[in-house]
Amino acid sequence: MDEKKNILTYAGLKKLEDELHDLKVVRRKEVAAKIKEAREQGDLSENAEYDAAKDEQRDIEARIEEIEKILKNAEVVVEDEVDFDKISIGCKVTVFDMEFDEEMELQIVGSTEANSLQGKISNESPVGKALIGAKTGDVVDVEMPTGIMQYKVLNIQRNI
Repeated sequence: MDEKKNILTYAGLKKLEDELHDLKVVRRKEVAAKIKEAREQGDLSENAEYDAAKDEQRDIEARIEEIEKILKNAEVVVEDEVDFDKISIGCKVTVFDMEFDEEMELQIVGSTEANSLQGKISNESPVGKALIGAKTGDVVDVEMPTGIMQYKVLNIQRNI
């Protein structure tokens, strides 16, 4: 069975690669030093520092494994090749929310990079799915659990 492709922008790829490097080069050494220090304190059965360091080590190794899996199946969107006549992954979009009468700026990214607090929405989310392929001036209907939401596309631009 083919694993799902992880669609990333170049910035998202760079961020993951930097995090992976930091985990492997810096954090592993820090945790190894903590474990060594805790071991030198003697009895490990009642050593909270040792247990905490081992837990931290496990978390770091799990995150390294997770990032490596994401990167192994990564498909990077070449933003220079993105067509800005219509919305696609890698675009920054200004839309007008017709129900709440407000403008929003959204960036369409792959699900790995999605972060609603930063205005980064997944191409797999209801809003992202509805916006993909839309052109400036289009009104898109988004099916939400609360009903149909309408967004008017005001502007499509390269994510800078």
